Amino acid sequence: MDRRDKYERKVEKYVTKGFKIFFMILLGIIFIFLMGYAFMLLWNWLMPELFGLVVISYWQAIGLLVLAKILFGFGDKSPKGRGSKNKHQNKLKRFCDSKKEYSQWQHYDQFWKEEGEQAYKEYLQRNQKTDQ
Repeated sequence: MDRRDKYERKVEKYVTKGFKIFFMILLGIIFIFLMGYAFMLLWNWLMPELFGLVVISYWQAIGLLVLAKILFGFGDKSPKGRGSKNKHQNKLKRFCDSKKEYSQWQHYDQFWKEEGEQAYKEYLQRNQKTDQ
């Protein structure tokens, strides 16, 4: 009996999961159709009056939504998008890895006012001599 109960619970779990998946797919399809209808209503309300465009049908609205998704993408949910953010954060961490390194930069403005331009000219002269 114990074995049979485990089997029944397992089957019940899969059936429940299957119904949930079916229900979510059904909700997704309904959502897509409702978005097409909302898009059609907004288009027919705004576009003919504002820009003198024609009134569109429901299926034309769905087609425009699909075309917009193809042209403009489906959002940045790829690891590539998150990776670029992490890459930027890693670059900042390397630039100012510790407060000690950052504290050395606090005198930079004053140095540049006092000695910077002259030191830069001397640097250019040294480079010109080594290039020749």
